[in-house]
Amino acid sequence: MGKTIGIDLGTTNSCVAFLENGEATVIPNAEGSRTTPSVVAFSKDGERIVGSAAKRQAVTNSARTVFSIKREMGTDNRTKIDGKSYTPQEISAIILQKLKLDAEAYLGESVTDAVITVPAYFSDSQRQATKDAGRIAGLNVLRIINEPTAAAMAYGMDKGGAQRIMVYDLGGGTFDVSVLDINNEVIEVLATAGNNRLGGDDFDNCVVSWLLEEFRRQEKIDLSTDTAAMGRIREAAEKAKIELSAALTTTVSLPFLYSDRNGAKHLETTLTRAKFDELTAHLVKATMGPVEQALRDAGLKPGDLNRVLLVGGSTRIPAVQAAVKSITGREPSRDINPDECVAMGAALQGGVMQGEVKGLLLLDVTPLSLGIETMGDVFSRIIERNTIVPVQRSQVFTTAANFQTSVDIHVLQGEREIASCNKTLGKFRLSGIRRALRGVPQIEVTFSIDANGIVNVSAKDLGTGKHQEITLTQSSNMSSAEIDRAVKDAERYAEEDALRKQRAELQNRAEELLYQAKNAQKKLNAVDKERIEGMRKRVKQAMDAGNDRELKAACEDLTDALNACGRYVDPSDMNDDDGAMDADIT
Repeated sequence: MGKTIGIDLGTTNSCVAFLENGEATVIPNAEGSRTTPSVVAFSKDGERIVGSAAKRQAVTNSARTVFSIKREMGTDNRTKIDGKSYTPQEISAIILQKLKLDAEAYLGESVTDAVITVPAYFSDSQRQATKDAGRIAGLNVLRIINEPTAAAMAYGMDKGGAQRIMVYDLGGGTFDVSVLDINNEVIEVLATAGNNRLGGDDFDNCVVSWLLEEFRRQEKIDLSTDTAAMGRIREAAEKAKIELSAALTTTVSLPFLYSDRNGAKHLETTLTRAKFDELTAHLVKATMGPVEQALRDAGLKPGDLNRVLLVGGSTRIPAVQAAVKSITGREPSRDINPDECVAMGAALQGGVMQGEVKGLLLLDVTPLSLGIETMGDVFSRIIERNTIVPVQRSQVFTTAANFQTSVDIHVLQGEREIASCNKTLGKFRLSGIRRALRGVPQIEVTFSIDANGIVNVSAKDLGTGKHQEITLTQSSNMSSAEIDRAVKDAERYAEEDALRKQRAELQNRAEELLYQAKNAQKKLNAVDKERIEGMRKRVKQAMDAGNDRELKAACEDLTDALNACGRYVDPSDMNDDDGAMDADIT
């Protein structure tokens, strides 16, 4: 059985981990970093760039670079690049594919099974979209678990004893707070709350707005429509935010930010932590409401908490830490790495599902209420928020008009009493109802939620036995055909990426061989020198023509010739163990 990886698919950064000797271990990416920026870019020739490389080129290639796609999960918003439209699932799958490849390179084996985390306040459609993204990336998603719950698993594995903890999770694009009860090897989520569109990106945007205003004040120029300038300003805003977590002031220096007939314009200004706190105070305050709600739903007071854990890179902001301490009365714990603990918890859950971790039981909850629309635009709840999953609940309804032979079931998720104010998950029709006066037919509606938070709804006429059901697998806004097509595209691009890698390696080795041959010629007799020179020219011509097959053959011939002269350093350089040079490049 292959390894199961745990993935924290973040708005700003993502992380992957696996279980090694019972311990969760973070897997570094190909660049050597323990987290990977959740950024995808497309070069002019169609190459897909992911992670740090994509982030570095964002300023000069902003139109083809995608940030913070996690915020669009579960929506039908599509990103258009060079005439092609990409769903949020497809962009997320590119990130997941990078994490999968990095894990395979590190572990030295193929990886297919994964546990992926999502914000606790993700809706059904957002959870399903995340599963679809995993499928497109070639992953078998064993389970979707909530990020705060995963963090609590990473924290609680070795702590022992009974304790109640709060996990305050402020990431790049989402905010969650969960209250959990940890009792030896049982982790039970008591309540969860949050905001799917509040995170570090919003703090960055506050700084961006301030910098734009500063430049407008100094130069009387509005840069908000200048794509290149905005890219540099956003980059500087994020850097300033990070620096102010440790320093009281930071200098923003952007030379040659704009140029007109009067010359170049620069932006040089100082941002203090006090000013940053002023600019972002409303965002910090916005996280306090969900904290209070989670405590109320859990039936606890701040004094009942044993510990408060901070998760997500944005919790490094001092004002956030101060606000959490103020509302809970406790100094937030820093026992876990806020950037890595979620992926580590996901890896532990993978270990539980594969039998590597024994005795650990996770009891999670559904974050939002589920129900149907009834007459008068009323939302009738069937499963209340913070109900432990998996769960199944039923409720009996009746008809609203005489002699109805069918009823439409409108499935909703949310907390508003008005049905139209909540999120539609799906609709289906139950036909074949026995004709009768209104109020007579008995229609039983049953909701079931699996461990991933995915919803199934059924309706049954108790009089006739007619039955209809819907599994809300299409609520992610991608049809099965679209998902299958995206899977094939991902596989095709994986092959193209591998071919690009082979070509790059071939070019590099050819250049190295040319250099070695040139040095060898200095010590050869005239005949050998001329023969080697002819072979060098052949290698150069193949490189210039982009003919990989000819280049490979020319390199092999030059290698043989140098070996015959006793001048080639390492024949194994042209014969990699990974088979890159042995591949049949066409």
